Amino acid sequence: MDAMQNENELLTVRNLVKHFDISGGLLDQLAFRKGKIVREKTIVKALNGVSISIKPGETLGVVGESGCGKSTLARVILGLYRPNSGEIRYRNSRIDSLSHREMLPFRANMQMIFQDPYASLNPRMTVARTLEEPIRFHKPSIAAREVQQKVADVMDQVGVDPTWSSRYPHEFSGGQRQRISIARALMVDPEFIVADEPVSALDVSIQAQILNLLMEAQQKRGLTYMLITHDLSVVQYFATRVAVLYLGTVCEEAKTAELFESPRHPYTRALLAAIPKLGVKEAKHIKLKGEVPTPINLPPGCVFHKRCPFADERCEKEVPIRHEHESHVIACHAVEEGRI
Repeated sequence: MDAMQNENELLTVRNLVKHFDISGGLLDQLAFRKGKIVREKTIVKALNGVSISIKPGETLGVVGESGCGKSTLARVILGLYRPNSGEIRYRNSRIDSLSHREMLPFRANMQMIFQDPYASLNPRMTVARTLEEPIRFHKPSIAAREVQQKVADVMDQVGVDPTWSSRYPHEFSGGQRQRISIARALMVDPEFIVADEPVSALDVSIQAQILNLLMEAQQKRGLTYMLITHDLSVVQYFATRVAVLYLGTVCEEAKTAELFESPRHPYTRALLAAIPKLGVKEAKHIKLKGEVPTPINLPPGCVFHKRCPFADERCEKEVPIRHEHESHVIACHAVEEGRI
């Protein structure tokens, strides 16, 4: 069954784990416990068994609070971080354990648009050089005239003025820089793009322009997106499916319309209830208790149980298993048992 599913999926992630050791040097690790000096390591558990899949041509929105592991997931998928365990398959080829050289054939097909377009653009490179660099690296055999024509074509597609070619990143606004970043990602004709908070640093009016630009590029080029964001309105407008992350675990996954219409997991309900709604006098808020745990000291059992109003003894001890519930994939004991 899994093999058949993988054949229809562009990207498959199974049980992905990524932990960061932030212990520091030896002196930083020493602590005094019960009359003895012991050595303790500090581990940030960013991803804890994440499983997602993306089919060609769709947009998967990955949402959650700051620190839930969204950006880490993106960087692990693209090979910027190596996972501790788990499996990543791209068109059924396993890529999580590839070396830098072995990963190169996949690089052109998998591109990323970063949150801060100013930080992701080289301040010493003109727009023309910025756009030429990826195609010269991945396709060095292409003639200079063809490269220039490719740059001109992509600039026209994303609304980058040809007169910008000799200018530098600091001379542009945030929206203009993001257009340049999108053009750079499209230069090597990728089929999968990870957009990490692509509009969060932009004004609302500019956000709509960039999102429409991404959607137009998707239709013309048959692109597949993974959209990383905390803005649920962007997800509702742009994504076809949504995966909700909480402390490095996927708690719910469903089609966008179904998730917004009838969320199942208590955390998803709380996120959606927090969205301001015009004309609604009394919003049905789910009151979460306690404080957000840190990824350094994860609670046992369900990672959400300390804040969940529906948690019981089982939630405190047993990690929930993902299961299908009315076309949603959910990891929640309360939903599984029919308590909510």
